[in-house]
Amino acid sequence: MPKPKTWLRLALVVPALAILAYAVWFLTRPAPPEVELATLARGPVESTVVNTRAGTVKACRRAKLAPVLGGQIVKRWVKEGDRVKAGDPLLELWNRDLAAQRDLATRQLATSEERRREACILAANAKRDADRTEQLAAENFVSPQRADDARAEARARQASCDALAADVKRAQAQIRVTLAGLERTTLTAPFAGIVAQVTGEIGEVTTPSPPGIPTPPAVDLIDDSCLYVSAPMDEVDAPRLRTGQPARITLDALPGQTFPGHVRRIAPYVTEVEKQARTVDVEVDFDTPPKQILLVGYSADVEAIIERRDDVLRVPTQAIQQDGTVLALGGDDRLETRRIETGLANWAFTEVTAGLQAGDRVLLSFDDESVKAGVKVRARAQDGQSRPGS
Repeated sequence: MPKPKTWLRLALVVPALAILAYAVWFLTRPAPPEVELATLARGPVESTVVNTRAGTVKACRRAKLAPVLGGQIVKRWVKEGDRVKAGDPLLELWNRDLAAQRDLATRQLATSEERRREACILAANAKRDADRTEQLAAENFVSPQRADDARAEARARQASCDALAADVKRAQAQIRVTLAGLERTTLTAPFAGIVAQVTGEIGEVTTPSPPGIPTPPAVDLIDDSCLYVSAPMDEVDAPRLRTGQPARITLDALPGQTFPGHVRRIAPYVTEVEKQARTVDVEVDFDTPPKQILLVGYSADVEAIIERRDDVLRVPTQAIQQDGTVLALGGDDRLETRRIETGLANWAFTEVTAGLQAGDRVLLSFDDESVKAGVKVRARAQDGQSRPGS
């Protein structure tokens, strides 16, 4: 039997060892994993559709112009970057032959008008002479044959007047033909805009494009006073799109800025691009013209807003697992699985209709496989309560 002193020593040593072992375990135990949590709050949630590939800023009017006739360039009225008004000349081809034809037709018109004037004066005089002769014949001062001859002479003179009047109209038509030919040698602006490109120098010969063989335009004219964005949307999303729907436009050239717009047109067909998804082109207008100068051809993204709900309970979309559950922070800082019911959703937020309440904290990141339901965790210093896309 141990002596009383031995029992006393054991009674002191065993608890001390137990306390020491617990202290060693407490100090060396692994710390709870640090995770990113989001606190649920109320706010707006939208159901949106975004483009599958980058869209493009386009002008409402853009004309790639070329003369109807081929010929040598003799004048370039504009250069790239110039602003022009509707009707301003842009390019002129050699047209001295047509100008000479116009001058000849103008002289022919003057001659025809003088001849017509002379013939009509003689016709009027012959008519008066015939009227007097008829009066004399009625009083038997001249023979009826003389009166008939006078009437025939008057009619002949009038026919000559009418024929020369037709010659005047023909000469006028000939002038219009030569003027139309001259107009075809001068390229004019069909609308006001900015000259994007001019192809061809003075002395070079330009030719119209043969059928089926596109050639560079002589002048590329852009009306940059009216711009819109054309973007491809996945064919799956096409049935949800409607003209007039609100949309947001973002530009790579202007990061951090969003421009409100609305859907102006939805293509009535699906575009099939090799090795890519089938898409539907959607055009979106800017609600107000941007204050910044936008260049045609800028890359742009479009987010069409299908439906929006304000002041609803929402959870970051990335917090929802594939099975529709979330990991919420429960008692004793341990994660627990919550099954939720959802409403509208987008890439940033999802509406929560049941399963959570405002103030609950949910796990955002699932990169660490050891973080799962039942595990005690600790939140990072900065809690991800606010996220983009609200």
